[in-house]
Amino acid sequence: MATIDIGGLAIPERALTFKFVRASGPGGQNVNKVATAAQCRLDLDAAGIEGGLRRRLEALAGKRLTVAGEIVVFCDTHRTQARNREAALMRLAAMIEEAAAEPRPRVATRPSARARTRRLEAKRQRGATKRLRGPVGADE
Repeated sequence: MATIDIGGLAIPERALTFKFVRASGPGGQNVNKVATAAQCRLDLDAAGIEGGLRRRLEALAGKRLTVAGEIVVFCDTHRTQARNREAALMRLAAMIEEAAAEPRPRVATRPSARARTRRLEAKRQRGATKRLRGPVGADE
């Protein structure tokens, strides 16, 4: 079984399907006659992607994820099928690489005693400044 290395992940070829459709936008007769836009579908079940990587990849895919569990990447930036196919694979690889990086867990921190003191002192200073702002000339 042949595999393709995408984003540092060995994915079986059967998990990827390509469909070529007509591109939109300007381009004259080439756009109207030739199906150059590439639509790449990655079946996550067939690719064997599981666990945290799959959850991060699904979250990253957003609206590109279908109900069937496929990620659809569309590319119509180039004039040839081969270049659009490569560009779609590169976009998919970038998405997989981004999902492969596990997020660092957040470590809760607290302000130091000195920082708390400085903050409270600044608040007192500001309050004192505002207290001085009153009606001028009124003897109380």
